[in-house]
Amino acid sequence: MQGWQDEVRIPVGDVELPADLTMPAGASGVVLFAHGSGSSRHSPRNVAVAGTLHRHALGTVLVDLLTPAEDEVDARSAELRFDIGLLASRLAGVVDWLAAERPAGTVPIGLFGASTGAAAALVAAASRADRVGAVVSRGGRPDLAGDALPQVRTPTLLLVGGLDDEVITLNERALAELGDVGELRVVPGATHLFEEPGTLEQVADQAATWFETRLAPTSAS
Repeated sequence: MQGWQDEVRIPVGDVELPADLTMPAGASGVVLFAHGSGSSRHSPRNVAVAGTLHRHALGTVLVDLLTPAEDEVDARSAELRFDIGLLASRLAGVVDWLAAERPAGTVPIGLFGASTGAAAALVAAASRADRVGAVVSRGGRPDLAGDALPQVRTPTLLLVGGLDDEVITLNERALAELGDVGELRVVPGATHLFEEPGTLEQVADQAATWFETRLAPTSAS
């Protein structure tokens, strides 16, 4: 893969968030990842999805939305991973940084959220409709976005494992709130973490196609 990659620290409010920024040559967009409960930017699943996006000429930003000190608190209490307001505000701050500092140039921005990160992505998309061009949720909890769901105007793909019954139900409820901008797709034979052979690859391919077709360069401001 040609292009470039860098480890950066992104200032958001009174904290700095570590992130891995990768831009393939000729990238048509950049996708900001919001990982799930108790995970990090080094999540093997998100790293695998990011690799597929790179092959589709899409840049990625894998970021830790909590500081190391906050991670320690969360490891003990698991309270911050469900603080959707905090995670969404951090995510929106990274979107603003991408738009203002333009480390990825002027390509349009997408959001990829897993588990609770999906809710944060949708809340951020609702508050940054002029800057976020597409959202994908993997095994997400979009229901936790609450009152922000009807305010989302960004094309949103919800991907859920076919054996993840409870999360399918929660995604169906969120889809009803999203309305016409949302689409729910079920990956047959997959459980919550898409650990079954070939299922994560299906997620990555569908996400890449979603971003490719909806992150048109002409939509960049």
